Amino acid sequence: MSGWRSGYPLNVLRSLRFRLPALFLAGIVLAGLVASLIAIRLFQDYTRDRSLNQLRREAVGLAQLYADRAGDIPISAAALERATGDALYYVGLEIEFPGADSKHLRTLERLPASAVPSAVLQSDGLITFEFEPPREQRTFLAVATPLRIGQQTFGALVVAQPKAELRESWITLFERLALAFVVGVIVAGALAWYLSRRITKPVLALSRAADEVAQGRYDVAVPEVPGGGEISHLSDRFGQMATRLSETDERERNFLMSVSHELRTPLTAIRGHVEALREGVVEDPELRADSLDVIAAETGRLERLVGDVLDLAKLDAHRFTVLHEEVDMQRLIDQAYATFGEEARRRAIDYRQDIRSRPVIMSDGDRLLQVITNLLTNAFKWTPDGGRIGLELSSVKGSVSIAVEDTGPGIKPEEQERIFRPFWSRDGSGTGLGLTIARELAVALGGRIELKSHPGTGSRFELLLPGS
Repeated sequence: MSGWRSGYPLNVLRSLRFRLPALFLAGIVLAGLVASLIAIRLFQDYTRDRSLNQLRREAVGLAQLYADRAGDIPISAAALERATGDALYYVGLEIEFPGADSKHLRTLERLPASAVPSAVLQSDGLITFEFEPPREQRTFLAVATPLRIGQQTFGALVVAQPKAELRESWITLFERLALAFVVGVIVAGALAWYLSRRITKPVLALSRAADEVAQGRYDVAVPEVPGGGEISHLSDRFGQMATRLSETDERERNFLMSVSHELRTPLTAIRGHVEALREGVVEDPELRADSLDVIAAETGRLERLVGDVLDLAKLDAHRFTVLHEEVDMQRLIDQAYATFGEEARRRAIDYRQDIRSRPVIMSDGDRLLQVITNLLTNAFKWTPDGGRIGLELSSVKGSVSIAVEDTGPGIKPEEQERIFRPFWSRDGSGTGLGLTIARELAVALGGRIELKSHPGTGSRFELLLPGS
């Protein structure tokens, strides 16, 4: 139990259920921090520029006011400070306006020249700077403008504002952003958790189903995921994979049983005849010859079975060699047709061939004969005694067509693809390799096999090959 407890948190941290919302939330947090920093920086620049613009307007206006009121009613600096909300200072000469007893500029707090930059008294325009006034323990943001009365410049008027007021607005914005950020993280976390559950739940179900399939249990319950997204597509494909694996497993079992039966039957016959010959049970020369014929026939049957399995393995591994030679298709059809003539006569099957053209193509004659023979073997297998089988050769639009048509039971639509799969047989007899090899060989030769069939009306297999 202690080992489980120690390993469980680590497994949780490595799981998709944790990583997905964690990455999502980390992205939200990072984006929120970057956006907040950018917003604060932009707000700082904005408030500073707005304050400087306001100070500039006030400085120009107050300087003009002092110039216009020179020698008239005294101007109260305290009243102006209360009206503007900013601090006013004077830097320059000690002056008295002629013709009047009032000294307007004496109402302004006088700053020593050393308290401000030297450019304040030397410039003819507005000067922006920061300084710490006497008796103040804080920094002010200030704008200075020349103070002119008539044509004479007496000094500079300084309008200043504490920088702490700017920081207060920044702090207020920061507090609001922090609150919005925390709320956003909570909402994003809840959304990430919900989305993680929605995504990982079917993934975990698929993972459990994969474990079942890995252990050989293919009848697993695959979760249905609505929405048509990637997870839904994965679930559908996983279900198809499990179904095909189940079918493959069933075909392999059928193949093993079929091959075992197909091998055991000729081997049993061969062994019986060989033991009879060795023990001298069969002394009649005709019977001995018959036994040898049986042995030869069963040996050929074994050879064909082994050859089919090897051919299928080579085709699957793409290690199949195809020759390129001139092939007289009429001679090839005649050879294939003659192979089944005796069986057709014995079973009273109406067996005909129809030669509509005599093409010569570049292909592998032996493999073509194997394909046609497999198609005819399938036709004779399913056509009842007294039925009809036709073998047709023609040329259609630059292609060579070899068709095998029978009057067997036909093939259901849902089985028309299965019959070409290896190890699958409609009646459970044989290895089910004939049509599989025929189709794979047709593709290797650059052609294809088309099937037209309806239950109760027979089937038509057509091999289409490129012309010369």
